[in-house]
Amino acid sequence: MALRIEQVIDGPGLSDWQLVHNEIIPTDPLSLDVIRERAQRRRLTVAYDDDVPVGCATVRPPEDDTPAATLIVRVLPAHRRQGFGDQFYTAELPHAQALADSVETVVLESNEDGLRFALAHGFVETERYLLPGNTIPFITLRSTDR
Repeated sequence: MALRIEQVIDGPGLSDWQLVHNEIIPTDPLSLDVIRERAQRRRLTVAYDDDVPVGCATVRPPEDDTPAATLIVRVLPAHRRQGFGDQFYTAELPHAQALADSVETVVLESNEDGLRFALAHGFVETERYLLPGNTIPFITLRSTDR
């Protein structure tokens, strides 16, 4: 089944993006105001199976301290292992590749499925870090493709 992928800037898509993000990243929940502000600087998308949100993605352009574009694809646990992650990743990857010569991703260490997905798609770990007040690190991985 093909996903419907929509870029979100405002409106109901923001709530769907928030729902997915906050379920998968409970250590760093985001408010709608923060998401709305990020949508002005980054590409935020939601993937739908019919009208049901199954995932969200972020494409972040390179920054001074990170010359790579960052592509983060999140799929809700109930919708994993159905091919949605591959479809979503394949659709969003060209947006990241258009911004930089290399692509990174970030996965919460406790998200074993996300880490397995990144490693299977040619990413290798480059860094682990903790956000202030958190105990579960984020893992930055860089793609070996290109």
